Amino acid sequence: MLDKDIDKGPEAMYNLPGLISYSDLLVKAALAEDIGTGDITTGAIVGKGQKGEAVFIAKENMVVAGLFIAESVFKHLDRKASFRPFFKDGDFVKKGATIAAVKARLSAILMGERAALNFVQRLSGIATLTSRFIKKAGPKVRVLDTRKTTPCLRLLEKYAVKAGGGYNHRFGLFDCVLIKDNHITAAGSIKKAVEKVNRKYRDGLLVEVEVTDEKEVREAVEAGADIIMLDNMGVAKIRKALKIIDNRALVEASGGVTIDNIGSIAGTGIDFISVGALTHSARAMDISLEVVHAP
Repeated sequence: MLDKDIDKGPEAMYNLPGLISYSDLLVKAALAEDIGTGDITTGAIVGKGQKGEAVFIAKENMVVAGLFIAESVFKHLDRKASFRPFFKDGDFVKKGATIAAVKARLSAILMGERAALNFVQRLSGIATLTSRFIKKAGPKVRVLDTRKTTPCLRLLEKYAVKAGGGYNHRFGLFDCVLIKDNHITAAGSIKKAVEKVNRKYRDGLLVEVEVTDEKEVREAVEAGADIIMLDNMGVAKIRKALKIIDNRALVEASGGVTIDNIGSIAGTGIDFISVGALTHSARAMDISLEVVHAP
């Protein structure tokens, strides 16, 4: 989708009620996976009506994301649970800070601890890594995510990219035309592939074409591609490609992008840089849940 709502936050880009509804399904699955037939340790130690309070503590600096999912976890286990965030998704949090607090039945806190942490740690890791890539890239280029996401978690992971300040490329195969190498092989050429897409959709959609060398760059320009994706090209090749394109299409760099080279790629004047690592290689942030009151 190449992120039409570029000046809006994650809650604006995603219909938050819809996002919560979707995440509820994941929360139910996560709790069923973890609790199974019952938490045998908690069942032996914690009284049935015993109340408790716990806090989420940041064990390292991070950009936080996914707090609404943690709230959902505890409310699934205790409808009267009270969840109080001290930050909002997309905020930078320093090591040692209390991120949020939850009051509920103590059994609900202990049973939901791992699921809540797993979601928030994972999404905060994506948001944090995204913010680091953006800092290295600078303000003149848009850093995009890809479809290299955890199966069934794409909506949440792309939300986390937004929380980290990044932008979303297409969500799936249904919302953006991207002609890749195998499509070109199937069509016979870049020109034929673009023609078939335009014939099918009557020029109603932006057409992006993936290219790997100067010859394909020229073909994509001549075919009238709206966006040209330069796949696994170094800085020198990107500069040559930009001269060929000559502002006749938007240009995206993709493949082999790291935290160390994104700055030099951005310096070419390219429009977009897509980074699969934002979602497929983000490290979970270190967050702990500590019970602070258990009368």
